Amino acid sequence: MPRVYVSSVINSRSDRVWARVRDFNALPLWHPGIAESRIENGEPADKVGCVRDFRLRNGDRIRERLLGLSDFDLFCTYSILESPMGVENYVATLRLTPITDGDRTFVEWTAEFDCPPEREADLMSSIGGGVFQGGFDALKRQFGG
Repeated sequence: MPRVYVSSVINSRSDRVWARVRDFNALPLWHPGIAESRIENGEPADKVGCVRDFRLRNGDRIRERLLGLSDFDLFCTYSILESPMGVENYVATLRLTPITDGDRTFVEWTAEFDCPPEREADLMSSIGGGVFQGGFDALKRQFGG
């Protein structure tokens, strides 16, 4: 089972960064690869079990279920329900940790999934570099760092 891990530091307090990323429906507001998103059945975007249906800028559609969300521990965990990526059993967690020296935020994004062995390297690269690091780079730009 491949495991992707990407981390970074954002030059802003963790409460400010968390306010931007905690909304499970807000990907288009901070991630450059996401064109639009909606929560199915009109459920709240912070309700564990809700499903977001979103489109990438290239037109691909992905559906994900929120598995966990903690305003205390600053993390959200989700699974992919449908995706053109060809992954199964995909579970990812986005976690923030306050850095008290300079009011910065340590961010981590991890994912584990199953895929055909010949696709593993490509998927790890596109998820880690394109999705996770792409999101962190956009957050750093938004928060001035």
